[in-house]
Amino acid sequence: MPELPEVETIRRGLSQFIVKKKLTGTEILCDKSFQGGPVAGIVNRVRRFGKALIIDLDNQKSLMIHLRMTGQLIYDGEGRERYAAGHPSDNFVAALPNKQTRVILHFDAGTLYFNDQRKFGFIKVLPTAEVEHDPFIKKLAPEPWDMSADNLYAKLQRHKHSCIKPTILDQTIICGLGNIYADESLFQARIHPERKCGTITRTEVARLLAAAKDVMEKSITSGGSTMATYVKADGEKGDYLEKFAQVFHRDGKPCLVCGTTIIKFKVAGRGTHICPHCQRPPLSEAEASACDSSDKIPQKEPTNA
Repeated sequence: MPELPEVETIRRGLSQFIVKKKLTGTEILCDKSFQGGPVAGIVNRVRRFGKALIIDLDNQKSLMIHLRMTGQLIYDGEGRERYAAGHPSDNFVAALPNKQTRVILHFDAGTLYFNDQRKFGFIKVLPTAEVEHDPFIKKLAPEPWDMSADNLYAKLQRHKHSCIKPTILDQTIICGLGNIYADESLFQARIHPERKCGTITRTEVARLLAAAKDVMEKSITSGGSTMATYVKADGEKGDYLEKFAQVFHRDGKPCLVCGTTIIKFKVAGRGTHICPHCQRPPLSEAEASACDSSDKIPQKEPTNA
């Protein structure tokens, strides 16, 4: 599934190709993949809520698109130009539509194909005024750029006994962090992913939020992580993992900060990468209770220097 930076690069790419163009009609090839009736109108903008793309039309209608695991958006413009985004496959260069095409959006100067091999993604038509009230959108928490450290700290306090990593993966707590960027953010903030939320101090929360903004901004700038699953709207691969990732997919390699070997294990069923020296093991209850008003947490000695 694409993470927020991947979806943001897709939003930016599609905006270049379809904004101000007229959507003349929809062709629905799979009822499961399309919710609502046919729609037409001029595209005013392409925006994003979390991992959902929103195409706003000039007639107060919008299309909400979620790519999920295997979704693709492939635009064929004039002059045989093709722009592809999403889960890569032979569809990027194949003749379309084909057996994986679920919805076709016809424009006055081009065609946008929504392909989805596993049929988990969808396009939904709804009034523009109701987009932010849609159940799928309404449950989303603010993204890191729109959240204060105090707000995130308060949310974490309501999950004191939960591990920090699965908590920040919860899109109702903070929106946009997927597995890659959770690992990277926790590493940059020097927080072990199995720490209980109740032991995370205000200072550490501020550090975590700043780290989340930093790693996601770098990923957006570099076009996303790709990981051989998602590409940018112009068909190029994002290179965040090659340029900036410090722990994700680096298990067995030395930490770029201290030289300790990066390890991989599972937290709440998710593959997790850490530096065991930079990210100290979770505190015991006795150690956690020793936290004082100076907002400092006692640290265990490293087990692998």
